[in-house]
Amino acid sequence: MAHLGDGNFHYAVYPTRDDPAHLDAVRAVIDEVTVSLGGSISAEHGVGRSQLATLARHKSPIALAVMRQIKGALDPGNVMNPGKVVP
Repeated sequence: MAHLGDGNFHYAVYPTRDDPAHLDAVRAVIDEVTVSLGGSISAEHGVGRSQLATLARHKSPIALAVMRQIKGALDPGNVMNPGKVVP
Protein backbone atom coordinates (compact mmCIF):
# COMPACT_ATOMS: atom_id res chain seq x y z
CA MET A 1 0.00 0.00 0.00
CA ALA A 2 1.34 3.46 -0.82
CA HIS A 3 0.42 7.01 -1.70
CA LEU A 4 2.04 10.11 -3.10
CA GLY A 5 1.92 13.28 -1.09
CA ASP A 6 3.91 16.43 -0.37
CA GLY A 7 6.32 15.52 -3.18
CA ASN A 8 7.19 12.22 -1.55
CA PHE A 9 6.23 8.57 -1.88
CA HIS A 10 4.92 7.04 1.34
CA TYR A 11 4.62 3.28 1.52
CA ALA A 12 3.59 0.58 3.96
CA VAL A 13 4.54 -3.07 3.63
CA TYR A 14 2.45 -5.92 5.01
CA PRO A 15 4.17 -9.28 4.35
CA THR A 16 2.06 -12.41 4.48
CA ARG A 17 3.95 -13.74 7.48
CA ASP A 18 4.45 -12.17 10.88
CA ASP A 19 8.25 -12.16 10.92
CA PRO A 20 10.04 -8.94 11.91
CA ALA A 21 13.29 -10.05 10.23
CA HIS A 22 11.44 -10.73 6.96
CA LEU A 23 9.72 -7.34 7.13
CA ASP A 24 13.05 -5.61 7.74
CA ALA A 25 14.59 -7.47 4.77
CA VAL A 26 11.73 -6.36 2.50
CA ARG A 27 12.12 -2.75 3.65
CA ALA A 28 15.89 -2.95 3.11
CA VAL A 29 15.37 -3.97 -0.52
CA ILE A 30 12.94 -1.09 -1.06
CA ASP A 31 15.44 1.30 0.55
CA GLU A 32 18.29 0.06 -1.67
CA VAL A 33 16.23 0.51 -4.84
CA THR A 34 15.10 3.96 -3.69
CA VAL A 35 18.67 5.12 -3.12
CA SER A 36 19.94 3.49 -6.35
CA LEU A 37 17.35 5.51 -8.30
CA GLY A 38 18.51 8.77 -6.75
CA GLY A 39 15.88 8.91 -4.05
CA SER A 40 16.49 9.54 -0.38
CA ILE A 41 15.12 8.63 2.99
CA SER A 42 13.65 11.70 4.65
CA ALA A 43 12.31 12.38 8.09
CA GLU A 44 11.21 15.96 8.06
CA HIS A 45 8.59 15.36 10.74
CA GLY A 46 9.66 12.00 12.13
CA VAL A 47 9.54 8.55 10.66
CA GLY A 48 7.51 6.62 13.18
CA ARG A 49 8.51 3.40 14.86
CA SER A 50 8.10 1.28 11.73
CA GLN A 51 10.77 3.21 9.83
CA LEU A 52 13.39 3.80 12.54
CA ALA A 53 15.63 1.02 11.20
CA THR A 54 15.39 2.49 7.69
CA LEU A 55 16.44 5.90 8.95
CA ALA A 56 19.34 4.39 10.90
CA ARG A 57 20.52 2.52 7.78
CA HIS A 58 20.58 5.60 5.57
CA LYS A 59 21.60 8.48 7.78
CA SER A 60 25.15 8.90 9.00
CA PRO A 61 25.88 8.74 12.72
CA ILE A 62 26.59 12.48 12.59
CA ALA A 63 23.23 13.24 10.93
CA LEU A 64 21.43 11.11 13.52
CA ALA A 65 23.27 12.85 16.35
CA VAL A 66 22.29 16.27 14.97
CA MET A 67 18.68 15.14 14.63
CA ARG A 68 18.71 13.96 18.26
CA GLN A 69 20.19 17.28 19.40
CA ILE A 70 17.54 19.26 17.54
CA LYS A 71 14.81 17.01 18.97
CA GLY A 72 16.28 17.49 22.44
CA ALA A 73 16.41 21.26 22.06
CA LEU A 74 12.82 21.48 20.84
CA ASP A 75 11.46 18.85 23.22
CA PRO A 76 13.69 18.63 26.31
CA GLY A 77 11.04 16.69 28.22
CA ASN A 78 10.71 14.14 25.39
CA VAL A 79 6.92 14.42 25.47
CA MET A 80 6.31 14.91 21.74
CA ASN A 81 6.27 11.54 19.98
CA PRO A 82 8.81 9.83 22.24
CA GLY A 83 10.76 7.17 20.36
CA LYS A 84 9.13 8.00 17.03
CA VAL A 85 11.19 10.85 15.61
CA VAL A 86 14.75 9.53 15.54
CA PRO A 87 16.24 6.19 16.51
